[in-house]
Amino acid sequence: MSRSTPRRLLAVLAVSTAVLLVPGIAQARGGGDDGGAVEDGGGGGAVTGDFAVTVNGRTSDPATGKDFRVTDLAPTSPVVVTGRNVTFRIDPATLGVYDYTLTGAADPERMVTAPTVVFASKVPVLTPAQRAGVRIQELRLRDDTLVVTFSTAAGTLKVQAKDAPQGGIFQMEQEFGVPVEFVHTLGAGLFYFVNEFTGKVNFGNGVGADATHRMLLGKDSPQVAAKLAQSATVTRWSVTSGGRMGGVLGEDAIELSAGATNCTSDCQARNRVQGSLPVPADPTALTPIGG
Repeated sequence: MSRSTPRRLLAVLAVSTAVLLVPGIAQARGGGDDGGAVEDGGGGGAVTGDFAVTVNGRTSDPATGKDFRVTDLAPTSPVVVTGRNVTFRIDPATLGVYDYTLTGAADPERMVTAPTVVFASKVPVLTPAQRAGVRIQELRLRDDTLVVTFSTAAGTLKVQAKDAPQGGIFQMEQEFGVPVEFVHTLGAGLFYFVNEFTGKVNFGNGVGADATHRMLLGKDSPQVAAKLAQSATVTRWSVTSGGRMGGVLGEDAIELSAGATNCTSDCQARNRVQGSLPVPADPTALTPIGG
């Protein structure tokens, strides 16, 4: 299966040599273990999708190249995000993300051919005091990129998303001044497993690639966060204030990267790996963790 052209420019000599010596290894495009870099479109400038957002019952889908912006608004219902490749909703009652779904829209990079819920939920475990007084501090939508920051009496939570079939296309960042637990629950039919080639924990549905789609592969991508628990379908994380939980899909989820550094401010650019990274073959021995 062909791999995408690398989108990062500076190659590390040792990595390049290793790639030449190991057959069947391609190059990742970016957005791997850096927490899920999505504000600039997941590591590349090309527009791959088209988000629309529904806030308080009103749907907005700005024209190509135009911005839609909301500030200081009290949400009265879930924020619904609908894209060509990705859909999900954010519930202001919990500040959790629910039904994060790949649509399976036609695309050479797609990993499914029908709507597939990848995450049933991604929920920060907040106290009533931390959830009190929820407002949309700012929401920005342009083409295939959404950034929304919720504020409460105790802090903020930012969600960044990219409407693309794979890559570093999702990220949640908390700033409540204290560690916050995040609980990730996979959608039906998906499971976490240890990748035989990298030793890292990935998730997928075990369906191999064919002429219609690539293999569904993903990875939780933490930054300044510690894993508390892991099962076949659920992970729990303790995320430091200023830390984030990214979501990486596709070849970027299995790249041979070292992981993110401990950064809690201005990490978006400084912690990206500036170079192409090797990508091993698709895993074949997918055994659910604990199975």
